[in-house]
Amino acid sequence: MRSPVTGTVVLLLLLLALIVGYGSVFTVDQTEQALVVRLGKPVSVVTDPGLHFKAPFIDTVIDIDKRILDLENPSQEVIASDQKRLVVDAFARYRIKTPLKFYQSVGSVQAANTQLTTILNASLRRVLGEVNFIQVVRDEREALMGRIRDQVDKEADAYGIQVVDVRIRRADLPEQNSQAVYQRMQTERQREAAEFRAQGGQKAQEIRSNADREATVIVAEANSKADQIRGEGDGERNRLFAEAYGKDPGFFAFYRSMTAYENGLKSNDTRFLLRPDSDFFKFFNHPSGGSAPAAAKP
Repeated sequence: MRSPVTGTVVLLLLLLALIVGYGSVFTVDQTEQALVVRLGKPVSVVTDPGLHFKAPFIDTVIDIDKRILDLENPSQEVIASDQKRLVVDAFARYRIKTPLKFYQSVGSVQAANTQLTTILNASLRRVLGEVNFIQVVRDEREALMGRIRDQVDKEADAYGIQVVDVRIRRADLPEQNSQAVYQRMQTERQREAAEFRAQGGQKAQEIRSNADREATVIVAEANSKADQIRGEGDGERNRLFAEAYGKDPGFFAFYRSMTAYENGLKSNDTRFLLRPDSDFFKFFNHPSGGSAPAAAKP
């Protein structure tokens, strides 16, 4: 029979073997890279994902992210070459390309972000301070971001970091300057609008004056033409009256008397005080306008 002591020793050996085996292996994720440190000194860098071995109890594995990381930079106030103040909101993307140098220089992502923020802000002030406001906002924004990225990447290389991209999210004037610019633009637009309205009013007055002048000329020409036609009509009427009078003076006299009766004896309370035997009523006394024949004496 086996003694109880032997079984206990075997169990202890198995347990020790499990502990040693567990301490001898480590895994590396696909999104990470591992730095093996032995008694505080770096030994190796493992970049391949999977299961790997290390010396138990004396080796420590430090996981370092190998993905592209984001650096959010707080808004900074920068003075351009034309002395205009700009509020610049920028961010960067970077990755750890040399884990050993990264561990020896900064040691963690938080410390790296602090160092990169200082470098990024200095580069923003340096590059944007050499150009004017229009170049930053519109003309050379892409080229300026490339210059900033190159400068930050060059300084970040000392920390084992590669800067992949730097972007200026927003570059505007400070709030008080923006309000002043807005008010100046508004005043300028109001001035232009007033100028356009004045020009439109002047043009409308010119068109109205030309129209009135043309209307006056047209009316004058029409009146002249009407007077001419009326004169020709009156002349033709007089000619016809003259011809009619020449053909039958008695009828013409009768017609004129009838017209005089019609125009003179209106129904609007017209009153005449004439002798019945006056010449005006001669056609009342006799159809031919002559005197009535005297009565025959007995």
